[in-house]
Amino acid sequence: MKVRHLLCALTAAASCWTAPAMAADAFPQRPITLVVPFAPGGSVDIAARLISDAWGKALGQSVIVENRAGASGNIGMAAVARAEPNGYTLGINTMSLAINPALFRAMPFDTARDLRSVGTVGTSQHVLTVSPSLPVNDVKELLDYIRARPANALSFGSAGTGSTFHMAAELFKAVSGTQILHVPYKGGGPAMVDTISGQVQMSFPVLSAAKPQVDGKKLKALGVTGTTRSPLLPDVPTIAESGLPGYAFTTWFAVSAPAGTPQAVVDTLNAKLAQALQSPELSGRMRREGFDPLVSTPAETDAMVKGEMTRWAGIVKDAGIEAN
Repeated sequence: MKVRHLLCALTAAASCWTAPAMAADAFPQRPITLVVPFAPGGSVDIAARLISDAWGKALGQSVIVENRAGASGNIGMAAVARAEPNGYTLGINTMSLAINPALFRAMPFDTARDLRSVGTVGTSQHVLTVSPSLPVNDVKELLDYIRARPANALSFGSAGTGSTFHMAAELFKAVSGTQILHVPYKGGGPAMVDTISGQVQMSFPVLSAAKPQVDGKKLKALGVTGTTRSPLLPDVPTIAESGLPGYAFTTWFAVSAPAGTPQAVVDTLNAKLAQALQSPELSGRMRREGFDPLVSTPAETDAMVKGEMTRWAGIVKDAGIEAN
């Protein structure tokens, strides 16, 4: 009797141990929602829609993109943080994930505590553009022009306070030691329109969005923000090449899951994301849109986000930036 009871107990315990593993092995069993915490048409939305089909095929389930915009990405990411930690609700974000904790006095979630990384998607450059009427043709000439005038005599447009447009410019100001007036807009499009007209003198749009305006001679491109030139604008030097050594700014895109999502589920999501990103079809499409695919493990992505939070906290504090 004792032996029979022991065997029954061991069988029950084994079933408890193997059930989670079997559930993880079977993941996913239904479509996955990928929350974009910004409006349609922006760089994060484009990145999400680029990867969704290939990632879904690798997973064997659809990846459905859902836009939940507001509060510089906080509304959508708060919904992800509150979701059931089962891998079926994820969020894709850019540097606002690391910038917002320093920018907002009250956050609706704790980035480090309430989210965990699935992996990176890619990176993208911005480009320093100026109005065609501005009499400068490279970054050195622009800096000389700025320094010859009173502080904040020139202005730059951004897609909003805390946006990557804004942070690229703040880093430019910090590295160059210049004062340029920030004019926030409700999106990158209006900022580019007013740069073209000369209402503001400069802006740092995402490269893929700026390319048609640069090609059409409506904007002058003085430098791309990364460490290497972009094949989309091969004749445009980097900002460091063009007159500001030490400057480098690259936007990254990463996927997050709610904290508590099982490691096996996160590992599956990461492996299939990497598989999709390494396919020639998807990687080619991304590069044509101005993105460089980037594969990282969940641990590497977590470390990157935490490092970026520290980095941008210092820049936000030094510049005295506050959310509108």
